[in-house]
Amino acid sequence: MKFAHIADCHIGGWRDPKLKNIGAQAFEKAIDSCIEKNVDFVLIAGDLFNTSLPSVDGLKLVVQKLKQLKDKEIPVYIIAGSHDFSPSGKTMLDVLESAGLFVNVAKGEEVEGKLRLNFTVDKKTNVKITGLLGKKGGLEKSYYEALMKEELEKEEGYKIFLFHSLLSELKPKSLEKVDSQPLSLLPKNFNYYAGGHPHIVKDVSIEGYGIIAYPGPLFPNNFRELEELGNGGFYVVEDGKLEFEPIQIYNTFNIKIEALHKTPSQITSEIVEQIKDKEFNNTIVTIRVKGVLESGKPSDINFKDIFEKLYEKSAYFVMKNTNALIAKEFEEIKIDAKDVEEVEERIIKEHLGQIKVDLDESGVTKELMRVLSVSRGEGEKVADFESRVNGEIGKILQI
Repeated sequence: MKFAHIADCHIGGWRDPKLKNIGAQAFEKAIDSCIEKNVDFVLIAGDLFNTSLPSVDGLKLVVQKLKQLKDKEIPVYIIAGSHDFSPSGKTMLDVLESAGLFVNVAKGEEVEGKLRLNFTVDKKTNVKITGLLGKKGGLEKSYYEALMKEELEKEEGYKIFLFHSLLSELKPKSLEKVDSQPLSLLPKNFNYYAGGHPHIVKDVSIEGYGIIAYPGPLFPNNFRELEELGNGGFYVVEDGKLEFEPIQIYNTFNIKIEALHKTPSQITSEIVEQIKDKEFNNTIVTIRVKGVLESGKPSDINFKDIFEKLYEKSAYFVMKNTNALIAKEFEEIKIDAKDVEEVEERIIKEHLGQIKVDLDESGVTKELMRVLSVSRGEGEKVADFESRVNGEIGKILQI
């Protein structure tokens, strides 16, 4: 028996025009690999799409590839993830299932306030498959708490459980602040637990549970993941042994600069030095600069020239991250305060004392903070919300 375990495709997740189709391209390569390896079936552990109502372009390619699997008599078993799940029930997964392109195995019924899950049996291998969907903010926990585990655990045969949650026992340090669920919520005695949601590549065997695996995303979904993962992939499981199948769409090259005791011109020179003897054909380049500048502002770094040099060297796409880069005058201020309001008051006073500004009244700053912290009203259109906020800011700044 051989099957593929895919998760977190996030098709349509990248917004930039040069990257928006990259999730679909990764999915295409993964399905081609599944067909080439002649797997018995494919598991997708949530977040096939990045939204419950994906774009037509991404949807079209997914339908084509799922149709190829169907024509090859390779069934696909899936659950909804936190992105392609919709509280309204209007999700493209239902449409694709109705078209016979896959089976959503998160099926069951309520029995006296408890949740009884049903098994989907793969006709070729007789493997029994079930699972639970994922929801934003880990809200799927209530389903697990209501789950009737005893029947699932007593079921005979080879069993697979699909889930879309971060398990506390498998949580890496980089995700220590992310919500997670305890392993004890899962039913025991399954042979394989096909996980999704945390974008980590990890598999472990735990007594009483069997193999628990996360294949990570098919392609990195943000700047940090491009740095840490480079590319994505999926698992092929054969006779209990896992093999990771990498999916490479583009090469990646990461530049990381620590700004401590450096000026913007020094940082510019350092980046140029790192790229001068290299070519970047078909490569996504990430540039992260962090720390406190010795002098000047982050905007003084000549990223325009750096980007031009990289594109001249045939880079496919270049992106930078300076979120953790600050000018020396905004270096962290250590204060002792009893409540949030006092902290804000002291920070405002400290910064107004460090830089020269035309609007030096702390009251203006507080008003701006108040306006910018307002949430969009229920039912309020985005354009109306933006207009309201801009109007209030204009009044405060008298413009």
